[in-house]
Amino acid sequence: MQFNSISLPTRVGLISDEPIRLTGLESAFEGHASIKPVSGNLEAILSDLQIRYLILDVGSNSAWMEMQLKVRRLRPDIRQIVVGPAGNDELIMRSITAGARAFLDSTSGPLAVRQAVESVISGTIWAPRRVLSALIDRLLSPQGVGVPVTAPVLSPRERQVLDLIMTASTNREIAAKLGIEERTVKAYVANLLRKTGAENRVSLSVEATRESMRDHRVHSA
Repeated sequence: MQFNSISLPTRVGLISDEPIRLTGLESAFEGHASIKPVSGNLEAILSDLQIRYLILDVGSNSAWMEMQLKVRRLRPDIRQIVVGPAGNDELIMRSITAGARAFLDSTSGPLAVRQAVESVISGTIWAPRRVLSALIDRLLSPQGVGVPVTAPVLSPRERQVLDLIMTASTNREIAAKLGIEERTVKAYVANLLRKTGAENRVSLSVEATRESMRDHRVHSA
């Protein structure tokens, strides 16, 4: 006896702080036979192990990069599609470096959103060609994406703090998890910024995702 195999639709998570924009994103997949949009908050999306793709509409959320890094940290299997402001190539490059497989500007219509998601599902990257070219040039340059040629040496505690920064933990949360004072955490963060040359926590997190940061030498503090 033969059974017909049923192909389940691909579940794509949707996150947006603006209801109107969320409705617009959902409309991109109306009648789509193989994609099912699933909206919710970040925790709900990450807990759904059937979701392997995520559209993150950053809108006016200033913590969008931290959200990207949190997704990458907790669910590295999820491929991210970021919808953000247009005209900022540096922002697009940082978004891709942080794990985005596609970047759409906020004025993109339903058809562009659908095409971008389909492209990511097929295994390609969707972003302006000029940005991808510039990103490749930067990654191939001796300096990489702002990472020093000689990798900084981190103490075990600095490594612990950096790992928690990668999960978008606040200084207070890091202090509680490590059993130290918040002012001590601030001092470690300052040391990390100084050693890596990063401008802020976000750029520190982005640069820490690169292979050179994963292979740091560690010595006793």
